[in-house]
Amino acid sequence: MGQKVNPNVARLALTHNWLSRWIAKDDKKYREFLLEDVKTRRLIMDRLRSAGVSRVFIERPAGKIKINVQVARPGMVIGRGGTGVEELRRVLEEKIGQKVSLNVEEIKSPDLNAYLIARGVADQIEKRFPVKRAIFQATDRVMRAGALGVKVLISGRIGGREIARKEKQVRGSVPTSTLRAAIDFAKVDAKTSTAGVVGVKVWIHKKEEKIGE
Repeated sequence: MGQKVNPNVARLALTHNWLSRWIAKDDKKYREFLLEDVKTRRLIMDRLRSAGVSRVFIERPAGKIKINVQVARPGMVIGRGGTGVEELRRVLEEKIGQKVSLNVEEIKSPDLNAYLIARGVADQIEKRFPVKRAIFQATDRVMRAGALGVKVLISGRIGGREIARKEKQVRGSVPTSTLRAAIDFAKVDAKTSTAGVVGVKVWIHKKEEKIGE
């Protein structure tokens, strides 16, 4: 099950929470809301990539949209005097056509966030950094931050090889089949110029806590 099912989906309502939290009245509204959430989340993730954005939570109370964004460097998003947040809110309202309530939250432990670790490894691969060294540095940083275990898996034409292969490193305990375990999982694609797309997957076993609040 650890390889067949997304660990985050398998742990919904146990140790994780939904990224989109709303209810649609009918199938048509559900399709509209879902497509709108995908476009909104993609826009925010692209614009705030340098700020270390990890998760975008979307809620739909009556008459407006509430968006909570978790970033590692909130100062880059907020800007001087809050101008950054206002600019992003204006862009979102023009894109969606509704009033948007935008809240920026700081990630207290970036080195325990699977998406940020995977994004960092993917960025290093895109810059042709040695893969094994990137994996070792990432796992070492996660363990020093207090994780119970970490697993990093990279697959594809690593180093521009003709045949795809895998590089993996596991440290500590990563019980992927234990649903009670607080496993944070992320998958990021590294788009290289010579080897095409290289997949980066990261599992981080945290202490018992609720992920995605």
